[in-house]
Amino acid sequence: MTAHHLMLFLHLCGVIVWVGGMVFAWGCLRPAALQLAPDKRLSLWAGVLQTFFRMVWVSIALIMLSGIAMLVEVGFARAPIAWHMMLLTGMVMIGVFISIWFGPWRALQEAVGAENWARAAVAMNTIRQRVGFNLGLGLLTTALATLGLGL
Repeated sequence: MTAHHLMLFLHLCGVIVWVGGMVFAWGCLRPAALQLAPDKRLSLWAGVLQTFFRMVWVSIALIMLSGIAMLVEVGFARAPIAWHMMLLTGMVMIGVFISIWFGPWRALQEAVGAENWARAAVAMNTIRQRVGFNLGLGLLTTALATLGLGL
């Protein structure tokens, strides 16, 4: 095993947790949660996101450190264009996540704590929209990382 293989493994672990978590949230948890009363639904989301967002921070660290290590190993000038495009879309994803963390995520936590369900619903809707955007970017990034190498 080489350092490159280890970095690729760590990179994929981070991607699987982050993108897979978004797929689970959109495709499984969201439809099930819609069956709940607003107070139960929003409390559930706040609890789930608290755990998931901590995992996303770890994933971002793994993805960034391993990705940069692999780029440095190959050399930025010799890296495939798909890697540079993946870096760009990944940085946008990180920016979107940071915007969630410092904006609607904090608003959701405060609103759920105060049992202000209308405000919590607005915050959760904003989170849902941004996560949906990030999910699309995550799938695009995955396509760039795989199919883009064949261009």
